[in-house]
Amino acid sequence: MANAQAFVSELLAPADIQLNGNRPWDMQLRDASFLGDVIARGNLALGEAYMAGDWDCEQLDVFFCRLLANRVQDQVRTSRLIWHYLKNRVINLQSPQRSWLVGQHHYDLGNTLYQSMLDPHMVYTCGYWQTAQSLEQAQIDKLELVCKKLQLQPGMRILDIGCGWGSFMKYAAEHYGVECVGVTVSKEQVKLGQQLCEGLPIEFRLQDYRQLNESFDAIVSLGMFEHVGHKNYRSYMNVVADCLKPSGLFLLHTIGRNRDVRGTDPWIAKYIFPNGELPCLSHIDDASRDLLCAEDVHNLGADYDPTLMAWHDNFERSWPQLSEHYDTTFYRMWRYYLLSCAGAFRARDLQVWQWVFSKPNLIGGYRRP
Repeated sequence: MANAQAFVSELLAPADIQLNGNRPWDMQLRDASFLGDVIARGNLALGEAYMAGDWDCEQLDVFFCRLLANRVQDQVRTSRLIWHYLKNRVINLQSPQRSWLVGQHHYDLGNTLYQSMLDPHMVYTCGYWQTAQSLEQAQIDKLELVCKKLQLQPGMRILDIGCGWGSFMKYAAEHYGVECVGVTVSKEQVKLGQQLCEGLPIEFRLQDYRQLNESFDAIVSLGMFEHVGHKNYRSYMNVVADCLKPSGLFLLHTIGRNRDVRGTDPWIAKYIFPNGELPCLSHIDDASRDLLCAEDVHNLGADYDPTLMAWHDNFERSWPQLSEHYDTTFYRMWRYYLLSCAGAFRARDLQVWQWVFSKPNLIGGYRRP
């Protein structure tokens, strides 16, 4: 144990993180025996130990920002992490049969949880904080930005791939006079979304995107491409190209990596987003080439940090009520998820891109609003 503790202390030193130090980003060890497991299994063991209460940290977001900005994770390479990489490389973890798992495991956790954590519009993607001073305004500004980028006009028929609770469709229908079709793999999202969008020209479908085969004036996908997987990127773009009218635009909003890394963080994959995978820029370019023309790429990655911190604040304030439905292990897991992700975006280890695509040969070209 002493050797493991000395080794971890050495690993953390470049990030100025101490074991049992007195700064809010230092690790407070409750049971140091887990450190050997962290050396063997990386962040999967680190996250599980936090869930179990073996260590604490007052400012997990700062801890992870320091960790990732100094590339400490690159010093831990194990056979289990290599297996995780190979599994994602060989197996299609996002096949039509497997695609429903993330809906059941994550998005069906309970609408009360998400209503407590998100803004009133129920937007579960990165906000746009250029001028916004609150989470609600940041999400309104993001929805407005997307509508403008798609050049929506009254009477258009819009497809939303991974529509969530219908936040974009509701905003677009109310402010731009369009009708929308949204697909999702979450039963709970359809249930609540239909209530929130009642009376509007909006159709929810519990459907895998690969079943789509009809024509739309514009297509949007906000925060769903992270569940597609590299083996399906080309199929996804084929569906979009087949469904998009010749003069239409497609907006893809996705989290992405700086490097070509297959799979996702093992802890996130096990506890938060099963079978998820983050693309890099070249993945999206390769998958869309000869099918769609990339008109615009906009990086909003720095905006996800304040979004996640706002979600965390809402979650903490709501925990007394949520604790009636979720246990302490869930609380620690969810806190670890939100704050570790905030730290990753703050360190610029993760990005958010909005791509605008057209069909090839769009007459007159495209200009970002």
